[in-house]
Amino acid sequence: MPKNKGKGGKNRKRGKNEADDEKRELVFKEDGQEYAQVLRMLGNGRCEATCIDGTKRLCHIRGKMHKKVWIAAGDIILVGLRDYQDDKADVILKYMPDEARLLKAYGELPENTRLNEGIVDEEDEAGADDYVEFEDEDIDKI
Repeated sequence: MPKNKGKGGKNRKRGKNEADDEKRELVFKEDGQEYAQVLRMLGNGRCEATCIDGTKRLCHIRGKMHKKVWIAAGDIILVGLRDYQDDKADVILKYMPDEARLLKAYGELPENTRLNEGIVDEEDEAGADDYVEFEDEDIDKI
């Protein structure tokens, strides 16, 4: 039987997120970076996001965030743009909901950005009243 030389297994690695509750300094975008909103998760550490400049990009979640910071559809993220591929980007940071509200208040995000509501397709908005009303006569015919 081999001796265990490590400090523990996967349960020890699970409990490392105790520092996430603290307030962190708000990070603004720099040159070569852009704010984006996640449209959908694709798996394999990738997601599809619409950047504030209007471009839809395939974003790769960096290894430091992979399996540690959970990203869902509708989240506001900071992406690093690639010089050689305009349709791809790298996720640098995920903003917490209160940080996203602050970005919107500071004017970094446009006013039409919807925060914390998930992504709603345009077709769903048009057919907002998808209910059907039956009259008594219709029920009697069945």
